[in-house]
Amino acid sequence: MFFAVECLQHIATTTNVGAVFRSAAALDIDAVLISPRCGDPLYRRSVRVSMGTVFQVPWARLESWPQDLSLLKDAGFTVAALELTVDAVDVDSLAARNPDRLALVLGTEGAGISAETLAAVDLAVKIPMRTGVDSLNVAAASAVAFWELRPRGSQGPR
Repeated sequence: MFFAVECLQHIATTTNVGAVFRSAAALDIDAVLISPRCGDPLYRRSVRVSMGTVFQVPWARLESWPQDLSLLKDAGFTVAALELTVDAVDVDSLAARNPDRLALVLGTEGAGISAETLAAVDLAVKIPMRTGVDSLNVAAASAVAFWELRPRGSQGPR
């Protein structure tokens, strides 16, 4: 069984929080975990941008970031950070591994994933892009990653 959890690290812009929830709902992510400093999914702008999907996707705010990521690892999750690092693997390489349980960490606008969080995850993952373009907006990146990391053999949501 595939169980995907998404973790949002300090994403401050409520429109991005809402857009990530909308992608999570559309692409069948099982739950969203947010860091203590992440924007409020129930803020009216988040709710509006999410088209109400913040009420469909189970979510919880973690109290201790990134220490609580160890709870996911203890539960058998592969914890992957979507971040451009020297050793990051392409998202399609992770998809080919078809992990049974996957938690994907998405970082804040601008700064991305903190060094402390990178030290707490199993691996860094990147979306390959054209030369000269280093990243996507976090909401757009979430949709690409959710689609690419769907269970193999699936044509869409479970």
